[in-house]
Amino acid sequence: MNLLRAASTVSLLTLASRVTGLVRDMLQASVFGANALTDAFNVAFRIPNLFRRLVGEGAFSQAFVPLLAASHERDGPEATQKLIDAVATVLLWSLIVLCVVGVAGAPVLVYLMGSGLKATGGFDAAVLMTRWMFPYIACMSLVALAAGILNTWRRFVVPAATPVLLNLSWIAAMLLLTPWFRRWGIEPIYSLAVGVMVGGVLQLAVQVPALRRADALPHFGLGWQRLKESWSHEGVRHVMGKMAPALIGVSVAQISQLINTQIASHLGAGAVSLLTYADRLMEFPSALLGVALGVVLTPQLSAAHARKDDAAYSDLIEWGLRQLLLLALPCAVALLVFAEPLVSTLFQRGEFRAAQVHGAALAVSGYGVGLIGIVSIRILAPGFFARQDTRTPVRVGIAVLVLTQLFNLGFVYGLGLGVAGLALSTGLGGVVNAGMLLFFLWRRGAYRPAAGWLLYVLRLCAGCAVMGGGLWWAAHHLDWLGADSLRRAAWMAGVLAAAAVLYFATLAATGLKLREFARRG
Repeated sequence: MNLLRAASTVSLLTLASRVTGLVRDMLQASVFGANALTDAFNVAFRIPNLFRRLVGEGAFSQAFVPLLAASHERDGPEATQKLIDAVATVLLWSLIVLCVVGVAGAPVLVYLMGSGLKATGGFDAAVLMTRWMFPYIACMSLVALAAGILNTWRRFVVPAATPVLLNLSWIAAMLLLTPWFRRWGIEPIYSLAVGVMVGGVLQLAVQVPALRRADALPHFGLGWQRLKESWSHEGVRHVMGKMAPALIGVSVAQISQLINTQIASHLGAGAVSLLTYADRLMEFPSALLGVALGVVLTPQLSAAHARKDDAAYSDLIEWGLRQLLLLALPCAVALLVFAEPLVSTLFQRGEFRAAQVHGAALAVSGYGVGLIGIVSIRILAPGFFARQDTRTPVRVGIAVLVLTQLFNLGFVYGLGLGVAGLALSTGLGGVVNAGMLLFFLWRRGAYRPAAGWLLYVLRLCAGCAVMGGGLWWAAHHLDWLGADSLRRAAWMAGVLAAAAVLYFATLAATGLKLREFARRG
């Protein structure tokens, strides 16, 4: 398998997801702006999203995928299918219980996530939307199960393309339901909650034919006897044992996000929404690069570890890090020096005003400081999970959580940076997290850097310096806030195209050969 081609396929499909996500956010900003009700929706959506990352894509995937990859490599199809069926049964029952508890406890969850909504008037709306959207957790956790199977079978297309359905459903709800809700006297923001739930069901539905084609469709046991049998399966006990520390590790990141949302809810109406829009821009390169490389590398790392091929293991991490820096470093520079034009072009229309552009842009720049670290974690953490070591990332995460809150005290309250301070703290925490993970991989001999890193980094810095200078000039010599939407869009397309040409031309001039990044695994 050509790893570059596989990663490129995932990246292109992720790009489609992120582009439709940006269209969704642009439309949402135009229709609803940034106010108490948009804060209510963002808090309500973050609650099932938080549990999804804890239970589904986070701790569960980290514990399940390495075991599945090892079983697929060593044990044969029959034993692997029994593992899938047992894990799927226990997961389904756990999700049913979680959803019942979550719907009943929605007021408590909203208070923990955004108690400041009581002062701005969005608390009751957030509770109602949380109850509507909580079953989204079940849909997306089962989607994570399907994605783990398909990625292990090296079928990356459906898992990577699936998120597009959420964005399309979200957009359709805004366009079709919002006018009807207004006509019926229903608060229009509730249309977004409907769109999320429809999107979750659609994402789950498309996994079924893909799993059938892979001959790996899970068989769920709905009876009590099947649940008992599944619970006693050795693979389920292994996953549960690995999930406990993995859950703590994933919780660290989600607790940090919860704290940020809680703090933002007390920074005034619209602050949570501004932080959310900045998150979207940060997640764009993070998903295109970190998620794509992590999805492709994790099964390969697990297989290399199962074969006890240490050289191949280290080589995979080396390739991933070089690939990531090549593309993530210019993205970080763009977020730092070109944040306001980006936010203005994407969001400044309708109810989203110039003052809100400035607030979101400062937060985007804060994320730019730590983008390399945030994205690198997507490669470095799987380096531990593939070795079935979930404890080290947990310990690192806890230390970084404490450090991030110290940053928050200094930046948000000490220097009064507000939402921008939250983003900067997160970015710096990501840098420390990635640095510590890299250090432990090196110290334990799992990763040995190849020769040529210093020259490689110097070449990338030269390309970023030339590109960044061009972006800085465009950011300060064009009237982004005063121009109309079409002119901003035209400027953006031209400036980003020119920036890409400058970057890669500079790399070529320094002797960097991009074909060296193509490899097979």
